Amino acid sequence: MEEPILNKSLLTAPGPLIRRCRTLFGAASIVILAGCSTVAPNAPAPRPAEPVGEPRVNVTRGSESDIPKGPLNQITTATIHSPEVTALTPPADVWERIRRGFKMPDLENDIVRDKEQFYASRHDYMQRMTARSERYLFHIVEEIERRELPMELALLPFIESAFNPEAVSSARAAGMWQFMPATGQHFDLKQNAFRDDRRDVLASTNAALDYLTQLHERFGDWHLALAAYNWGPGNVGRALSRNERANIPLTYQAMEMPRETQHYVPKLQAMKNIVASPVRYGVQLPTIGNHPFFDTIALDRDMDVDVIARLANISEQDFRVLNPSIKQPIVMAAGTPHVLLPWDNIGIFQDNLRHYSGPLASWTAWVAPRTMSVKDAAKSVGMDELELRRANDIPPRMRIRRGSSLLIHRNGKHNGDVPEHVADNGTISLQPDSVLQSTQIRVRRGDTLSGIARRHGISTASLASWNGLSPRSHLKIGQRLKVHLPKSVRLASTSKSSAKRRVSSKSSRKKSTSKRRVPSKVKVK
Repeated sequence: MEEPILNKSLLTAPGPLIRRCRTLFGAASIVILAGCSTVAPNAPAPRPAEPVGEPRVNVTRGSESDIPKGPLNQITTATIHSPEVTALTPPADVWERIRRGFKMPDLENDIVRDKEQFYASRHDYMQRMTARSERYLFHIVEEIERRELPMELALLPFIESAFNPEAVSSARAAGMWQFMPATGQHFDLKQNAFRDDRRDVLASTNAALDYLTQLHERFGDWHLALAAYNWGPGNVGRALSRNERANIPLTYQAMEMPRETQHYVPKLQAMKNIVASPVRYGVQLPTIGNHPFFDTIALDRDMDVDVIARLANISEQDFRVLNPSIKQPIVMAAGTPHVLLPWDNIGIFQDNLRHYSGPLASWTAWVAPRTMSVKDAAKSVGMDELELRRANDIPPRMRIRRGSSLLIHRNGKHNGDVPEHVADNGTISLQPDSVLQSTQIRVRRGDTLSGIARRHGISTASLASWNGLSPRSHLKIGQRLKVHLPKSVRLASTSKSSAKRRVSSKSSRKKSTSKRRVPSKVKVK
């Protein structure tokens, strides 16, 4: 564990100040301070006798905020805030470490106060969020300190995902830091059939801090950088350009932006205020020790998730909480060369692995050599068709395209570890069976993915995958969705007879309305 980084001024400023001030403490307090301000740095002053009846002033080392800054001859009575200066001690927990690293200017407005009330009044929600953060906060704080960034950034996952690394938004942003697919790819967060690094604790934290640093370098202001993280740097840049043309200040609060972004920084400010003074808001933060929760363990062979969990003496669920990027029941060492385990279980895992003689992995990956049916693919790899479908989430009436990487059971023919190019780039590409035809439907008011899927006799998962959506995605009225339906359904909905019926019904309505003519003398309201 790295020791907390101390500001050099804390190590150099108090010593000379104390030694010099102690030589002048014989006079009254105001005279003492005035005398200290006029002593030449290199001229030793005689120690005066202590006057009878004057109290002795005790100066002790304290926190950085209490230590006078600048040359000694510029220190005045206004510079020293208090004669009582607390001793320098390591932070008791991660929360105190976060408080000491706050650097951003405070934002004060009605939205901040509203968000303070929102969080402070939802005790269960705050408890769930802070309990989840216990696993990840120490690592995030370590990275922020190493980069010398504002510690407010450690609270950003509260706003983005409630510290849930498996969170997925309706816009397909994923992970603790809520990376969109394209942004994640830009920061080398792999997203394939076997893993999604947007959920990886180490990789996503590193990418998020890289991104935030770049945004701050671009806009020169942390509030604008945070707005760009939420809204996109292009949008923020255009908004600032509009402000510049209109002679409006180029600040976060003066910028015209969507409601979500307008509330984004105030949410972070509200969390900062609560963490800074939880008692004031009636919030009880759980104790999070100032020590690592997890450590990394290197893998040089593919291993099943249940084998790793068993050797580490933890549940598979606990393993996935620390390694949420792994989608499949196997960890492919070529693509994921290390995994996270609870700090106290690292030694247990290593000891058990040394004495373990069973198989490390029961799964591997197979690349389809040609486009084929699931039945043919199952026969090629020696698996049951239904089991192959379940392992790779293949819906009915779909064919496997050439080059798709499928998860299969190991056997005598397919028994090797997954190569790097497959572990890093494996995808599953499907196409409808020949008995299906593709069509498009328009979303109507009140439509949901599950409702549309039910109406057409298909699965919600299939409909979502055909359109690149999450099964929980919200739909917009007028949005077009791709649907693969049997030919009979497609032809029935577009047959000439049905078209003729629609035409004839229209003409009959015209005839019926033409007979009911309104007399010209009657006024129609």
